[in-house]
Amino acid sequence: MSAAQVPDATVARLPRYLHALEAVRDAGVVTSQELARAAGVSPEQLRKDLSFLGSYGRRGVGYDVAHLEQQIGVVLGVATRRTVVIVGIGYLGHALASYGGFAERGFDVAALVDVDPQVVGTRVAGLVVEPIEDLPQVVARTGASVGVIAVPAQHAQSVCDALVAAGVTGLLTFAPRALRVPDGVTVRAVDVASELQILAFHDARRHADLERAAVPPRAR
Repeated sequence: MSAAQVPDATVARLPRYLHALEAVRDAGVVTSQELARAAGVSPEQLRKDLSFLGSYGRRGVGYDVAHLEQQIGVVLGVATRRTVVIVGIGYLGHALASYGGFAERGFDVAALVDVDPQVVGTRVAGLVVEPIEDLPQVVARTGASVGVIAVPAQHAQSVCDALVAAGVTGLLTFAPRALRVPDGVTVRAVDVASELQILAFHDARRHADLERAAVPPRAR
């Protein structure tokens, strides 16, 4: 099966498997139970996902770690390094620019862009912040195919439009709003506030369950 035929839900879990494999790289071989536990999924889900890659492991032995890492890497496209431009160098953008995990996973942060004259021209993580007006030239010069949007929500769509117009085809946004993009452009959103709200829901439900359990049956 080609990478294009792997279901989106499976693709979303592949980075978790890759991260789990990195932790057991020295083991050489890993069982589906061990890998599933490390990735936080069931062994059945793991085996089903990996079957889309044509990887079935060896019964009674497990999966060859190096081979499975290579298979997942091919599907995710991490074997090819990609260039990233970050737009919005506030606290979040500054932290992202300094994050070493990008390079480890095949992404090179090549440019930083901001609209604030007091930020433009400063150096962050070894890169000089460039003005938003120069974004088309920045993308052309660096060959960036991925844009990271780290600006307030009210400016996210205009930044998105500018990145797409400049030729970027993959967007990672931290702005808490939906973005409109043309066909051929992929958007992934990281909404921290929404994730916290989901955690709050589960926490409230957990407390409610504990309170109900503490009430004697006759008193209910």
